[in-house]
Amino acid sequence: MARDTTDIRSIETVDELVDYLAAGNKPRADWRIGTEHEKFPFYADGNSPVPYGGENGIKALLEGMQRVLGWEPIVDAGNIIGLVEPTGSGAISLEPGGQFELSGAPLETLHQTCREGNAHLAQLRQIAEPLGIRFLGLGGSPKWTLAETPKMPKSRYDIMTAYMPKVGRHGLDMMYRTCTIQVNLDFSSEADMRRKMQVSLKLQPLSTALFANSPFTEGKPNGLKSWRGEIWRDTDNQRSGLLPFCFSPEFGFADYVEWALDVPMYFIIRDGRYHDCTHVTFRQFMDGALRNSVPDGVPTMGDWANHLSTLFPDVRLKRFLEMRGADGGPWRRICALPAFWVGLLYDEAALDAAEALTANWSFEEVGAMRDAVPREGIDASFRGHSLREMAREVLAIAHMGLKNRNLRNHDGYDETSFLSPLDEVVARGTTSADEMIDAFHTRWGGSIEPVFLEYAY
Repeated sequence: MARDTTDIRSIETVDELVDYLAAGNKPRADWRIGTEHEKFPFYADGNSPVPYGGENGIKALLEGMQRVLGWEPIVDAGNIIGLVEPTGSGAISLEPGGQFELSGAPLETLHQTCREGNAHLAQLRQIAEPLGIRFLGLGGSPKWTLAETPKMPKSRYDIMTAYMPKVGRHGLDMMYRTCTIQVNLDFSSEADMRRKMQVSLKLQPLSTALFANSPFTEGKPNGLKSWRGEIWRDTDNQRSGLLPFCFSPEFGFADYVEWALDVPMYFIIRDGRYHDCTHVTFRQFMDGALRNSVPDGVPTMGDWANHLSTLFPDVRLKRFLEMRGADGGPWRRICALPAFWVGLLYDEAALDAAEALTANWSFEEVGAMRDAVPREGIDASFRGHSLREMAREVLAIAHMGLKNRNLRNHDGYDETSFLSPLDEVVARGTTSADEMIDAFHTRWGGSIEPVFLEYAY
């Protein structure tokens, strides 16, 4: 999230929080695709991490992007920490370890999404190459220790860095040493949201398996296909993972609100200052817990929006749905991830088929699949069949959905071509992680340094 919200409208009742989510309902004609992708910056000379400051640091990179794009700077305590397109259609932000993120504009087609990603990377290279900086498309930092990883001067991250070790083993690794590709998708009603939430929660482990791309840690194989997926198994389970209540046939906006109310907060912002609120839940905040300890300690809609952005379930509900299961990856994957989910969720026949396929999957079964995927990838099993077999069936549904959308580019091609990287995974039976592990033991000669050439932007 590039910029925290400062909406000062006061909150009087829980119903207003439910209404806030329900305001995301949109007619099908207004559904859009918002793609986010993160990558690790590194110095090409020595494959070392890029600090915030200095003539060739992240700050210089952001300032260069500002000159090229003309976007507005986002400033935190005097430091530029991101950029936002003046109309709000897209933003660039920093993750805690300097991971560089594009939060794409809400677009109508995957063709537009892919053009946006290509344009961003071209602009980024224009500024980064003279600084000696390149970018790595992986799900986990392959070389640097946590101590070697830079820290960005962002107030919310200071609060999170102090809090994470209290609630899980891998929170700091999640913050500083992972990257993802995500897509944000719309819904038309509470019932439509429910269907999409349930289907996508159940299939999120398959997404993790197909996009598995983080097999190295601190210069050697870590025994996993998706280290990032393993990290999310013990980051902060109060706010992360699968949500059992979402599997209910009656699940709705109010259920998500009730869960979110009882999750500890990270912060509130008053007069540009971040106040640590990790000792209270949002429900306690609404009951007056901060009234005497924080200036203007009365909850606002901005506080609620910011709180929702600090919840990390596998599928996150805001006024849209965020698909959060995939590792970051090479540029082709930036287009493949939204293609996978748009194909499944934005065509009625495809959503019907995906819902029928997953209808009787239990929370426990999906949880077991989620636990197995980081180590086993597409070789993990579900009900006696490998996820590779499942992927064939699910990708066939996604192909159908994109074909039914029938949205073509100037050359007459529909959106199905963007699924090609995933079709290749299923055809070969190997993920990007499998191929890197094989290369490490063969042509890379036991070194991870070649990853900085082969997986760089």
